[in-house]
Amino acid sequence: MKVEPLTCAIGAELSHVNLGAASRDAGLAAEIRALLLTHRVLFFRDQDITRAEHVAFARRFGELEDHPVAGSDPEHPGLVRIYKSPDQPNDRYENAWHTDGTWRETPSFGCVLRCVECPPVGGDTMFANMVLAYERLPEHVKTQIAGLRARHSIEATFGAAMPVEKRLALKAQFPDAEHPVVRTHPETGEKILFVSGFATHFTNFHTPANVRVGQDFTQGSSQLLQYLISQAQIPEYQVRWRWKPGSVAMWDNRSTQHYAVMDYPPCHRKMERAGIVGDKPF
Repeated sequence: MKVEPLTCAIGAELSHVNLGAASRDAGLAAEIRALLLTHRVLFFRDQDITRAEHVAFARRFGELEDHPVAGSDPEHPGLVRIYKSPDQPNDRYENAWHTDGTWRETPSFGCVLRCVECPPVGGDTMFANMVLAYERLPEHVKTQIAGLRARHSIEATFGAAMPVEKRLALKAQFPDAEHPVVRTHPETGEKILFVSGFATHFTNFHTPANVRVGQDFTQGSSQLLQYLISQAQIPEYQVRWRWKPGSVAMWDNRSTQHYAVMDYPPCHRKMERAGIVGDKPF
C-alpha cells in the first residue's frame, strides 16, 4: 500500500489497496484505521467494489447508521444514497461546512463515501482539519471557549423547509443535542474545535464573566460562534478532492468538517455513503 499525503494539513491518497479485500481482512482494516487517525481523511481511486463490500468495509469500524431525511438503499441498510439529478434541485444542505450528525447525542465516528456517477467537472468535496483549527486559535479565545457548550439542531437545518408539523415531528424524534465546543478525540486525546453549521447557539455563555449588559448575551455569543464556525473556511486547513466514478473518501468525522461543492450545471451526481455510529463527545 502506497500512502501519498495531499496537503501539509490533511488528507492522503492510498493506492495499491482494494477496499473489497479490506472488508474481509481485519489486519488491513486496522492498518487503514491507523492511517485515518494520522491523516483524518483518506482517498482511494478505482475501487470496483459492490455495495455489499462497501457496507462490510465500513462495518469494520463500527455499526452503521441511517439518516432520517436522506434515503438508504433498501437492500443495504445504512448505505445512504445521495443522488442529484437535473430533476431534483440541490437541497442546499451539503454545500456548507459541517460535521455529520452533530444533532445526534452520538455524532458519527466517520463515513465511507463512494462515487457512482459524477459530473465531468465540478462537484468536488473539501475537508478541513479541525484539530489544526483549534491549535491555531489565539490563546485568549481558547481560554474563553474552554468550558463552553453548544446546541446542535436538525430542526433548524434539515427541518427548516418542512411544513411545521413535519418539522416538529423531526425534532421530537431527534431533540437538539448539546456538545462541548472543544471536544477531545477519544483515540488520540487531541483537542478539536467542534462547532459547524448545525450549531445554533451556546447554552452556557450568559454568565457574569461574559455578560456586562443584556445586549452582550445576544451579540457577544453569536459573534463568537460565527467566528469559530468560520475557522473551517481557512484554506491552510483544507484539502480538496476531485471525484471520479469508483473513487472513495473515508473521513474521521470527529476531527474534520467537509463541504460538497455545488458548482456543476444540472446533471447527475450519485454518491453512496456508509455512516458509522460514533460516541458521545466529551
